Amino acid sequence: MGVSLKDIAKQAGVSLATVSNVVNGYRPVGESTRQRVQRAIDELGYSPNLSARHLRRGRTGLIALAIPELTNPYFAELADVAMREAADLGYTLLMENTAGDRAEELTLLDGAQRHIIDGLILSPVAIGREEVVGRRAQLPLVLIGEGVYDVPYDHIAIDNVAASRTATAHLVGLGRRRIAFVGAPPGDDRQSAHLRIRGYREALAAAGLPFDQRLVAPTEQFGRADGERAMRHLLSLDDPPDAVLGYNDLTAIGALRALTRARVNVPADVVVAGIDDIEEGRFSNPTLTTIAPDKREIGRLAVRRLVARIEGEAGPPTHMQPAFHLVERESTGPAR
Repeated sequence: MGVSLKDIAKQAGVSLATVSNVVNGYRPVGESTRQRVQRAIDELGYSPNLSARHLRRGRTGLIALAIPELTNPYFAELADVAMREAADLGYTLLMENTAGDRAEELTLLDGAQRHIIDGLILSPVAIGREEVVGRRAQLPLVLIGEGVYDVPYDHIAIDNVAASRTATAHLVGLGRRRIAFVGAPPGDDRQSAHLRIRGYREALAAAGLPFDQRLVAPTEQFGRADGERAMRHLLSLDDPPDAVLGYNDLTAIGALRALTRARVNVPADVVVAGIDDIEEGRFSNPTLTTIAPDKREIGRLAVRRLVARIEGEAGPPTHMQPAFHLVERESTGPAR
């Protein structure tokens, strides 16, 4: 038989209602009484039935995180943080892989799972502001990433313009003058790739360097193979770059592969940097200089804001920008 609240009340010498208030956090309880109840909980090894608690409140205890690419290490690392944070708050996190598909994102946005989940964290890439603002579902929603801005929902994203500007300024500071950007798909200029290109151009302008459209290498996606193809194209130019900034770490790692195969020395001849600080970049050869967003803070904020929305404690929607910092590694110079 499991330990019940009645057992705890007897052990602590308090009423059943007092134990319930401590366990569920319904109303203030004196500190000495709370400690006595907590000691009884610890001594008896009580574990709350979270499913029953959620059901009593008319909830399922399930929340969802919908991302465009589960195989992308950045999203995998972010999901791991979010899953741990959800568990700490008594919720179970479900994963949804939208593959950047518009229909999938709209299905989730309109609450197709509203009878299953209590709330949704969404990283949209195929839908825009109009679809988000016009959603019919009342399911609590938190947005992450840069696909949509200026919407009446909590939104968490780093400052991509500033992040890219910081990375480019680092390359400029190494004395490089022909700096390429790998990863520039067509589309909405609010998306993160275009925001990062803006930061790249701002850093060039601040250094008095001209912007050369030929050094912006487009890619269909943002994977290793895309970065490798783009780098091969850049190397075929009459005046190839002496530095490369990848839209993300994956494209930068692909660029490193192309440079290695072409027997170009990194960092002596070409320096390379990325954005995301995925674990793979710490073990690439050479190790990858990158912009490290605070993924732990992004995951923590997303889950906490969503749970606060679910429990009616969040207040007005807000836009949050977690911190980032430059991590210097071998691809731009001696390991630090």
